[in-house]
Amino acid sequence: MTSTKKQTQVRLEEDVLAAGRAAAASRRLDFNKYVERLIIEDTTGARAAGMAAAQRLIDEHGTYLDDLEQQLDAPYAEPQPGVAA
Repeated sequence: MTSTKKQTQVRLEEDVLAAGRAAAASRRLDFNKYVERLIIEDTTGARAAGMAAAQRLIDEHGTYLDDLEQQLDAPYAEPQPGVAA
């Protein structure tokens, strides 16, 4: 059985390659599959659709999320000078 996939060579800076390998590993993908997925997401509009959905979430619920984050962080905030503990 022959593969329909074509081989290519990509030259990357060492730190970019390391970041790509780490990102692939965190998604449990081999590096080639990770690069393939990035290209597909970029060329099909899937990435743009995801980014647009994320922006809508922030636009609609950003204030609520900011308030929630402040509430969750409050117990760990350092006391301010002059404020009784």
